Amino acid sequence: MKRICIPLAEGFEEIEAVTLIDVLRRAGLAVTTCGLSGLQVKGSHGITVAADTTIDAALAGAWDMVILPGGMPGSTTLRDDARVGKLLEKAAGAGGYVGAICAAPIALARFGHLEGRQATSYPGFAPELGGADYREDRVVCDGRVMTSRGPGTAMEFALAIVERLAGPAKARELKAQMLAP
Repeated sequence: MKRICIPLAEGFEEIEAVTLIDVLRRAGLAVTTCGLSGLQVKGSHGITVAADTTIDAALAGAWDMVILPGGMPGSTTLRDDARVGKLLEKAAGAGGYVGAICAAPIALARFGHLEGRQATSYPGFAPELGGADYREDRVVCDGRVMTSRGPGTAMEFALAIVERLAGPAKARELKAQMLAP
């Protein structure tokens, strides 16, 4: 079973995080959330989510993918936390995937994962993506790096991840079950 880590920083975008967690778990993937500042993490719209573990504990694990939800100031907190960089590097270094949605691709850029890669983000964050080949597609997959635009693209992003990690048949099955377009 593929193992996925989703770090949660204060001010994360709730729609993105919860959609990813829900859809990926429906696909049978092992999703673990980790809080950067504790187990209770408040999102950008005042919804508090209980993380499964802390980022320090997550650093001891092995991950097939690390996905960063957007939101503000959550995305800047992810970008500025060296532990997030270590978590991303550990997954990528082991041949895993890294991904981010909305403003969170700024963290992928900061830690060197977007250089020379096609990527997208929430409109207005393109200048912060460094050497990325910026696209305005709703979901962009370039090798083992996956990015998406924002809350309205969260379902597509989650299903694209399912397709990569659990296979196209599982993605089609979930899409049909959830009546996703």
